[in-house]
Amino acid sequence: MDTIYILNIPNFYSSYYLYGLNEEFNVKFKMDKAFLKYNNKPTLIFRLKDKLGVINNDDPVYFDQNLYDLSDSYFVTNKLIDNPSFNQENVKPLFPHYPINILPLYLRLFNFRLIKYFKIKTLAREIYILLRRPLYKNYNLKTEKENYIFFSSSIWKDEVETNNIRAEFIRYCKTDDRLVFEGGFIPRSDGNNFDFQAELNQTKYPPKVFSKLSKQSKIALNNAAVWGAVSWRLAEYLNQSLFVLSFPFKIELPVPLNHEEEVCTIEHISDYKKVFDKVLGNPNYHRNMATNGKTYFSKYCTPQAQAKYIVKTLLN
Repeated sequence: MDTIYILNIPNFYSSYYLYGLNEEFNVKFKMDKAFLKYNNKPTLIFRLKDKLGVINNDDPVYFDQNLYDLSDSYFVTNKLIDNPSFNQENVKPLFPHYPINILPLYLRLFNFRLIKYFKIKTLAREIYILLRRPLYKNYNLKTEKENYIFFSSSIWKDEVETNNIRAEFIRYCKTDDRLVFEGGFIPRSDGNNFDFQAELNQTKYPPKVFSKLSKQSKIALNNAAVWGAVSWRLAEYLNQSLFVLSFPFKIELPVPLNHEEEVCTIEHISDYKKVFDKVLGNPNYHRNMATNGKTYFSKYCTPQAQAKYIVKTLLN
């Protein structure tokens, strides 16, 4: 089996790919001093045979042209459709994924070199974040859900459209008496909640609780986050066999998620009622969409499937 050499110590955003590569291939850590500045960044740099691969997991979006120029394949979480940097030949899109708890692997792979390259405070924070994330689990298909909606999200300072899409979803779920709603906007630390007082929720949901409550939802909302990025929640929703209601993607996926097949895509917030009416009135519609989304995840999005995709793309 060929060995994949990890050339830097990425932060928790790359946990999904470290896990997948380790599951499928022989992975070893070999710090390359040329990539020291990428330690504790959302960037995973690796070498396989004579090829250099980069996995850019930056959230929301960042493009490193210098790193792109060094790489044979530059994989990105959010391959923006209308951004010239992301349309270069060797930029490759990734499937939806999300950070997971890989602490035993993290400590085993990087071991004492964590202390060598990280300050104790930095390392402690990284371990704390990993511990709060759920362990990876490929959930069993389960589409039967009560009429319960959990939705909790941030208010972004400069993302007016994103905020309005989320706020109207919260308002709709609160007023539809067929639904039991939990969640709302997380109050901003600066106190400026942009007149969304009625949509605020004071409860803070740790990542594991967030994941558990999301899994119970009848419908999960996916909409563009900052700068058009797609939230990692999308991958969790698909894994949990949820019915995904989505606004149009602003990123490219290796294999598209299609309207009325794996996801239900709408253009306007005025369409919320129409979708809920259809979902609540037609159990087969809900079941088929949720099943297809889970099938997409199982085929393309598991850590193992993505590791194989990345290596195949790099070598070809």
